[in-house]
Amino acid sequence: MKTQAFLNAKTVFSIEEFDDFCRSHQNAKPTSCRQLLKYHLGTGRVKQIRKALYLSTPPGKTVVADPYLVCSKMAPDSVLAYHTALQFYGKAYSYWSSYIYLSHSRLRPFEYEGQTFKPVLFPQSLVKKGEEMYGVNTEDSHGEDLRVTSLERTMVDVMQRPELAGGWEEIWRSLEMIEYFDFAVVFRYVELLGNATTAAKVGFFLEQHRGQLMVDDEYLERLVRLRPKSPHYFDRSHKGSNTLISKWNLVVPDTVLKRSWEEQ
Repeated sequence: MKTQAFLNAKTVFSIEEFDDFCRSHQNAKPTSCRQLLKYHLGTGRVKQIRKALYLSTPPGKTVVADPYLVCSKMAPDSVLAYHTALQFYGKAYSYWSSYIYLSHSRLRPFEYEGQTFKPVLFPQSLVKKGEEMYGVNTEDSHGEDLRVTSLERTMVDVMQRPELAGGWEEIWRSLEMIEYFDFAVVFRYVELLGNATTAAKVGFFLEQHRGQLMVDDEYLERLVRLRPKSPHYFDRSHKGSNTLISKWNLVVPDTVLKRSWEEQ
């Protein structure tokens, strides 16, 4: 009965979670815990998502695995990030079936039920400072806690790694759905990353949206001081025309500067 309570409470669970519950609540040995799990797999009460990760399927019910929970349990230190974080908060312009998580583990992308789960290593600048969890929130999904980068951190992250958020139109349209940022958190995170180009991109975006977001001049001035010393490309892969924004020392694609997607 105790195991049934666990399976009723946990839709998605790792083998470590099952072992911990089994040993602490049933005083079972590790081998007995694995035998018990094998039994439930045999009855169909539990299904395997991937190695060491499982889905609880109550009798008579069709259960679809919550992709955010799956993503959060891909590694013990998983943090939902980039476009996945925007989507979790309901701020993504487009829906993706690809989910991105941060981890120290060098895992391979994994597919399950038409969804892809892609790991990304924590930025080295954060690892060196022991600040991997700065700007990470604990959120609830189906009664379970999972870690998600805050909107403040996510905004900065997608500026630094636009390929993990769908490109500039997707980023702009998604971020424009956010009504409020804690600029102290934004600025501190930019400092921790220590990337001048990213600081300038963040400053450029906030200046473009200073009215909607009520951006204080103080934070723009602080970001200006972190800009590159010489012009840097906003997007090195951009093949079209660009404009130098001298305040930020950024060579910005005209499609971003003029928000060309709004003309379509």
